[in-house]
Amino acid sequence: MVNYRRNRIPGGTFFFTVTLRDRRSRLLIEQIDPLRKAFGIVCRQSPFCIEAIVVLPDHLHAVWTLPPGDDDFPSRWKAIKGRFTAMVRKGGMPLG
Repeated sequence: MVNYRRNRIPGGTFFFTVTLRDRRSRLLIEQIDPLRKAFGIVCRQSPFCIEAIVVLPDHLHAVWTLPPGDDDFPSRWKAIKGRFTAMVRKGGMPLG
C-alpha cells in the first residue's frame, strides 16, 4: 500500500489528482453532468472553493481551498466519488 504524505492544514489550498481505476476509460468526460452534480451537491453540504479543475477522460486535477478551520478534504472526495458512482450506475453506464 502506498504511504501518502498529506498536509492537513485547516483552511488550506490543496492540489489533487484523482484517477479512474481503468485508465483507458473515458467515463469522466462521457458522464460530465453527473460529475458536475456530484461536486455541486457535496460543495453545498460541505463548502469548499474550487479554484481550478481540469477534467480529462480518465482523471482530473483540482485545486481546492477549504474554509477556515477545516482540513477535511478526504470526506469530501469520498462523498463526491460515492455520489458520482451512484448517479452513473443509476443511469446504467458500466463502470468498468
